[in-house]
Amino acid sequence: MAFIARALRHSNPYLRSRSPAIAASCRWISPTATAGSPEAGAAVAPADPEMPPPREPVGGARVELPSNPEEALEVFVDGHAVRIPKGFTVLQACEVAGVDIPRFCYHSRLSIAGNCRMCLVEVEKSPKPVASCAMPALPGMKIKTNTPVAKKAREGVMEFLLMNHPLDCPICDQGGECDLQDQSMAFGADRGRFTEMKRSVVDKNLGPLVKTVMTRCIQCTRCVRFSTEVAGVQDLGMLGRGSGEEIGTYVGKLMTSELSGNVIDICPVGALTSKPFAFKARNWELKGTETIDVTDAVGSNIRVDSRGPEVMRIVPRLNEDINEEWISDKTRFCYDGLKRQRLNDPMIRGPDGRFKAVTWRDALAVVAEVLHQVKPEEITGVAGKLSDAESMMALKDFVNKVGSDKVLCEGNGPNPPADLRSNYLMNTSIAGLEKADVFLLVGTQPRVEAAMVNARIRKSVRATQAKVAYIGPPTDFNYDHEHLGTGPQTLVEIAEGRHPFCSTLQSAKNPVIIAGAGLFEREDQEALFSTIQTVAKKFNVIRPDWNGINVLLLHAAQAAALDLGLVANPTESIKSAKFLYLMGADDISLDKVPDDAFVVYQGHHGDKAVYRANVILPSSAFSEKEGTYENTEGCTQWTIPAVPTVGDARDDWKIIRALSEVAGAQLPYDSLSVVRDRISMVAPNLVHVDEREPCTISSEVKPPVKQQVSSTPFKTVVENFYMTDAITRASKIMAQCSATLSKK
Repeated sequence: MAFIARALRHSNPYLRSRSPAIAASCRWISPTATAGSPEAGAAVAPADPEMPPPREPVGGARVELPSNPEEALEVFVDGHAVRIPKGFTVLQACEVAGVDIPRFCYHSRLSIAGNCRMCLVEVEKSPKPVASCAMPALPGMKIKTNTPVAKKAREGVMEFLLMNHPLDCPICDQGGECDLQDQSMAFGADRGRFTEMKRSVVDKNLGPLVKTVMTRCIQCTRCVRFSTEVAGVQDLGMLGRGSGEEIGTYVGKLMTSELSGNVIDICPVGALTSKPFAFKARNWELKGTETIDVTDAVGSNIRVDSRGPEVMRIVPRLNEDINEEWISDKTRFCYDGLKRQRLNDPMIRGPDGRFKAVTWRDALAVVAEVLHQVKPEEITGVAGKLSDAESMMALKDFVNKVGSDKVLCEGNGPNPPADLRSNYLMNTSIAGLEKADVFLLVGTQPRVEAAMVNARIRKSVRATQAKVAYIGPPTDFNYDHEHLGTGPQTLVEIAEGRHPFCSTLQSAKNPVIIAGAGLFEREDQEALFSTIQTVAKKFNVIRPDWNGINVLLLHAAQAAALDLGLVANPTESIKSAKFLYLMGADDISLDKVPDDAFVVYQGHHGDKAVYRANVILPSSAFSEKEGTYENTEGCTQWTIPAVPTVGDARDDWKIIRALSEVAGAQLPYDSLSVVRDRISMVAPNLVHVDEREPCTISSEVKPPVKQQVSSTPFKTVVENFYMTDAITRASKIMAQCSATLSKK
């Protein structure tokens, strides 16, 4: 080496004189301090004309730099200067520079593990490649992502990962969307040197939802970190050392989280896949439709993958404001209920009590004939928990046009607080819960009522050590909480300042009160919400810059129904009904329906209410129609049809429009756009899609309430997380989950 250095030193003047081009392209190393400085090198070396222009950040990401310049720093990625906030890792800096670094163990929403070593890059002055996911970016750091050293390191890592990986790609459900496949093609070598026997691992039983083939596992530990950090269950962990290392459940128990299906999405290989979807289809055979979920009031963004007329699977879609990139197991696996117990044709119950399939003309004629024989005040319409805004608007207009004002939505109680939107919405917003430092949960169990809201609360508890207090029946939380009591008397004590928890609320910067929608069903709901308002005023829960009073709704239709004014008293309306129109309403009590009442059931599943119906009108499910839904925070979203309707079913609003014409009370709209124009006259916020309209009127304008708080303790609203509506009750997968995973 010394000989080569002396030869280059002596040849330096010769090369400069003979070939200026060579001299310009060479950077000579000088022993003097000035010549060896970066400034001198930059001054001598001209700009490389072949350097590619700067690229856009990976995935179109936007980086907000802090207002204080000292909180930002500059690094160089492949020669391009990039400004990033302090605390960013090298991998994040590369993504801002538009360079996609391969990775297996790193996930932006999980803690850093740094154990796959696939993200190795070269950093100037570092003796060896560094793991970019775990290395903090430093000022002036020069990162090289495409050098021979980095390529060689990635090839070596990939060779080790493939050493024990089975050749399962033709029969693996991950095929076509597998990170290991993609990255071995992009960064791996064309041959391997391993000739020994591959190891094998025994598969684990995680329950009816997640299929395991643990021989394919590459020990990235994403599933372990997800279950511990996001799902909040200590079900998965790493066992053994060396070649005997494997991921398991310690004692052979099932994975009992309501978010367990998300490990399927984050697993970079085929070790964890969907058990119901196993061997059903390849991902390139599927048509993806971006829509929303309606099994709860969160409105999680999903993609429905279908093949022909059948929904094959449901996967999450990124929405930072609502569900981030997770969905609940009920959302993910209820899809098989969309093809079971479906209503295909209009039917009329005969004199023998049996249903007979008829044409739409005959069914509507029978309904219209009965409608003319009853008094207007004896007509009642009930919207179900899965109804969209268009169908509820049509139902309300139709019932009003025939002379009745008895229109309601199931789940909203006898006297819902529909006068102000702030009385029934999540005013903080779902994403805004992360700013809270104290939570007071009143009569709500978010883990089963809205799993994604519960995940936000847990995220806040983990990140900021927020305190959680709960008033209600004993239940299971996946974060630390303080159970204050089971009934309204505890809430009254807090309002009067006599409870020890008052000091915690007093010292909180951003306190949040979350009331469950189960309170709507109580007789003393007005007094309860008045007490909650008293607590809010006393402990600074409502300020000009912060509204911490929230109501966690249960059903997808509730918010839109309250906006549109479906607020009749269910007990009185049903008791006096001689003509009862049920639009997907299966969970409303029909015990007090008069025996001589004529019941029309319009819905997509043969569920509970069908047994009392005289006429059945088949409608389309959420995956088959375009509809408007408003979630619990007041954000309006649309469902998009993914598959064709089943049999002779029609959209809900079209059925009501056709019935209105036959009954002689024709509604003035023939298309979806005209229905939405009508909605904009009643509730303008429902036509502003993907926007959250905040409440503009303060709750202080409400008149004082004279009602007294009852001493009856709060009840559990959701008895079975996996079966809450007609679709989930028809699902075979949900029935298996209910039998094996539900807490007994």
